[in-house]
Amino acid sequence: MSSTTVESTPSRRGADAQRSGNGSSSGPGPSFPRVLNSEFIKFRTLLSTLILLGSTVVVMVGFGALSAWGTGQFSEAAARDPEVGARLAAQGGDIAVSVPTSGIAFAQLILGSLGVLLMSSEFTTGMARSTFAAVPKRIPAFAAKLVVVVVTSFVVTAASTLAAGFVSVPILDNYGLGLDLGSSQSVKLLLVNSIYVAAVAAIGMALGTLIRNSAGGIMSLVGLFFVAPIAFQLIPGDFFVEARKYLPGNTVDPLTAVEHIPKTLEAWQAGLVLGAWVVIPVLLAAVLLKRRDV
Repeated sequence: MSSTTVESTPSRRGADAQRSGNGSSSGPGPSFPRVLNSEFIKFRTLLSTLILLGSTVVVMVGFGALSAWGTGQFSEAAARDPEVGARLAAQGGDIAVSVPTSGIAFAQLILGSLGVLLMSSEFTTGMARSTFAAVPKRIPAFAAKLVVVVVTSFVVTAASTLAAGFVSVPILDNYGLGLDLGSSQSVKLLLVNSIYVAAVAAIGMALGTLIRNSAGGIMSLVGLFFVAPIAFQLIPGDFFVEARKYLPGNTVDPLTAVEHIPKTLEAWQAGLVLGAWVVIPVLLAAVLLKRRDV
């Protein structure tokens, strides 16, 4: 009996070690670079991902061209009508510089929805069980997905903005309007808007993790970025006027303005508010992902 016990104990330990190496719930799981590579492979091989990324490029370029045409028409009307010219002068700055980023509102919706789907689809399809069986700690998989969606959203938005600028330049030239894509304000608009859309994608992923439902997560995203600003503007009261400044969708204008816009946050305040809108939901999603059942 004693010899049997001595011989079986090492075998049990060896089996435990083998299960640990295979990534069971008692093991540490694979390294983060491998998890990141795995998530990137899943991300780029999904047809829905490619469709959403392609739609972002098409929308950004299309709205850039349409905005360039509209801006040119407006400038011609300003040259003929003194009243319109006075309105144009009151706007100040270069009216053509924001043309390449005219489709940002739609880009944030598309890539924000992509962030939602990236996590919510794991639960609706049952893939989450396989994912978290391979990565028992869960947080590395969550962080890898977050890195993939944030970096991809930034790169796609920046590239789409640049492409929209190249398409808009000849259209604006026909109306005698110049657009310098290398100017400091153009570069600032490209970088800030790309960071903003990446932040929206991170918020979308957090919502997809918290709600675990694609439709619910996307509707929450739409409510936060599109419905809430309109509702806060329509509801009377100083509280809603002040609270509207702190909605995430209203932080991008102070960050990109040449001069401070009255009745808005300062640029540094807008940056902190946008950062809080990203950090708090992401941390909450990570904590609940760790604690809740798959």
